[in-house]
Amino acid sequence: MTDTGSSPHGRRLADGVHAFGTLREGDWYETPSRAVTAAHIDTFAELTGDRFEIHMTDDAARKHGFSGRVAHGLLVQSLVDGLKNQSTVTFQAIASLGWTWRFTGPVHIGDTISATIRLAGKRTTSGSGRGILFLDFEVRNQDGLIVQAGENQLLVSLG
Repeated sequence: MTDTGSSPHGRRLADGVHAFGTLREGDWYETPSRAVTAAHIDTFAELTGDRFEIHMTDDAARKHGFSGRVAHGLLVQSLVDGLKNQSTVTFQAIASLGWTWRFTGPVHIGDTISATIRLAGKRTTSGSGRGILFLDFEVRNQDGLIVQAGENQLLVSLG
């Protein structure tokens, strides 16, 4: 169910599962938030092998003009995908079809991130009982600064 409140950006979606047919371009919602920790960065570096120095030590990050260690951009994007999936607003999702993404600002240890997700468009796929949602993301830190942004194409069920 979508609430009747609207803004210049469209309707804010109420909690619950939203069917493809009820969604309109401009519909939006906020994800939960999550603090980024040193353990997140260390674990991501271990899993991926990405130990670029700005991620691993405060001194190296400062050498490159940052105030301290910087979270991997792909780590933050992965956390945002998790926040999308933990949200009380959901879709009848089947699979992610791809991402177009920008890293616009650093995320440091102790920063708290959340995302605003807006429906930029949708289309059905021929004869499959499926559709694609084009979801625009703005990821903000605790100060309201946009640190990442982009689009996710999400394959969903029409039923």
